[in-house]
Amino acid sequence: MTRLISTFFRFSENNTSFKRELLAGLTTFATMSYIIVVNPAILQAAGIPKEPSMVATILTASFGTLLMGLYAKRPFAIAPYMGENAFIAYTVVVSLGYSWQTALGAIFISGVFFTLITVLNLRTWLAKSIPNTLKYSFAVGIGFFLAFLGFQAMEFITLGVDGAPVRLADISMPKALLAILGLLLTSILIIKRVSGGLLIGILSITALAFSLNLSPMPSRIWSMPPDISSIFLELDIAGALTWGFLSVIVSVLVMDFVDTMGSLIGLSARAKLLDSKGNLPQIEKPMLVDALSTVFGSLFGTTTAGVYIESAAGIEAGGRTGFTSVVVAGLFLLALFFSPILTAIPSFAYGPALVIVGMFMMTSFQYIKFNDYTELIPSFLCISLMIFSFNIGVGITAGFIAYPVLKLLDGKVREVKPGLWLLAIASLTFYIFYPYH
Repeated sequence: MTRLISTFFRFSENNTSFKRELLAGLTTFATMSYIIVVNPAILQAAGIPKEPSMVATILTASFGTLLMGLYAKRPFAIAPYMGENAFIAYTVVVSLGYSWQTALGAIFISGVFFTLITVLNLRTWLAKSIPNTLKYSFAVGIGFFLAFLGFQAMEFITLGVDGAPVRLADISMPKALLAILGLLLTSILIIKRVSGGLLIGILSITALAFSLNLSPMPSRIWSMPPDISSIFLELDIAGALTWGFLSVIVSVLVMDFVDTMGSLIGLSARAKLLDSKGNLPQIEKPMLVDALSTVFGSLFGTTTAGVYIESAAGIEAGGRTGFTSVVVAGLFLLALFFSPILTAIPSFAYGPALVIVGMFMMTSFQYIKFNDYTELIPSFLCISLMIFSFNIGVGITAGFIAYPVLKLLDGKVREVKPGLWLLAIASLTFYIFYPYH
């Protein structure tokens, strides 16, 4: 069986092994399993029942990630996006007053749209029009974003006050101290090049948290999945196809496109999967998986799904093929029955891993052209706005707009490919139609 798997996923060609891919899958799952709990908690604000939402989250992640592994054969995990779920819950439903069924209708429409343009190779054409400087900026920005999430999870950084949005938390608290220990332990394991260092760090701090009563141990190991009938196929497509809902659909389309594009290219850059021209070979395959996962998720009752930046943790653990994704998909399916124990990993245990992975992604800095301000300024806007707006899509769209405009003003318009102008226009519509509420 191991030999068959090795042949199918071409382990030797990708300089990897069964053990390494298995460990990578475990690591990716450990860093992103929080979505099983967090996504339903956020969507509950929109009125989507929590327990069925958890099942929808798991099924969407399993479907997309398995398809990514078997069809696209890439080490990228799929799950409902953070950011898009909050946009739907707090902006579209709570602030604008639309129903969650109508919001899911918009998600379905965006998924079908992206499926069509992927099949027509339009998304591939657009991806190839993105300059390498911006592609590597995506990786750097996502790295900072991951590190920021990690420090928050470690309870090292917390909300501040007006004028100083974030500040140092009380790091004398036991959870923060244990998280710092986790960061030191993981750093040492990485320095010593211990195989599975990220996962060892996560599991070690989890065990300590349980033993010190800093995180509750699960009361049971397994449970049957909740009934999903209350949200399955409850989307309202007709309600989403109205003029008043146009701004929401445009926002969902652009956010989905740029988040997927940025995550996919950023992760590929870190995994060294890009070719000599800075493109990901057969990029249409993971893009199609992303689109189909969004359609699937909307039907089952959850929001936009796509490539997860936490996949970087598995990549750092050595994941290079689709078998990493198959492992993650299998673990998500297990979570349907073992969610009490699999979701018991506290955030301060996996926070250090996100910080370390964010650091790894900083290596893409070397490919940014610091001596050309028409390249540097868009890159800086892309990276900084990802972090300061706490939205990957905002940073990417800012880069898409700034790059061609600055090239035009500097007389270097020939360096801009036609597809980038289309991305710039789409990005501009994002800012025009975005519901600022």
